[in-house]
Amino acid sequence: MTINDTWGYKSYDTNFKSTETLLRNLIDIASKGGNYLLNIGPDSHGIVPAPEAERLHQMGQWLAVNGEAIYDTQPNLFDVPTGTFSTEKDKRGNFKFTPTWNWRSTTGPHKIYIEIFAWPANGVFHLDKLPRKVTGAYLLADKNHKPLKLTHTGEGLDVQLPAKALDPIATVLVLNTAS
Repeated sequence: MTINDTWGYKSYDTNFKSTETLLRNLIDIASKGGNYLLNIGPDSHGIVPAPEAERLHQMGQWLAVNGEAIYDTQPNLFDVPTGTFSTEKDKRGNFKFTPTWNWRSTTGPHKIYIEIFAWPANGVFHLDKLPRKVTGAYLLADKNHKPLKLTHTGEGLDVQLPAKALDPIATVLVLNTAS
């Protein structure tokens, strides 16, 4: 993907994707087991345009805190839709897929990472069915890893979150698992 609209430097191409879009694309791709190839376009002197450098720096700041949920992880274990098909068709005659940006998930040994994009208004993050036994939860950006209250609901789980997200783009909830 390009950081703006073109694959090389074009002085007139100032339609830069937001840091939010770039990070959420990275998270979405990681949740599906993919790699994100993000193109930038330095000018003829090798200088990366300031808006591109700014976005890369912001992505790096997020990854400095939350990289554990991206690097060396495996794809999502949950069987949940990440969007819907509309009744509108694309140029090829296929129904258009519209992603929903509520949350994504990656996994590591004994951990499930939930990257939350839309903070729940009621302060509770709910999962209908768990692929592993959850033994604890905390927010990755919380340096103290303060345990969050868990309520097991049959096969599901409710996690009591703080009133506000720690990051407006994506706050990572970590679920410690027994397997």
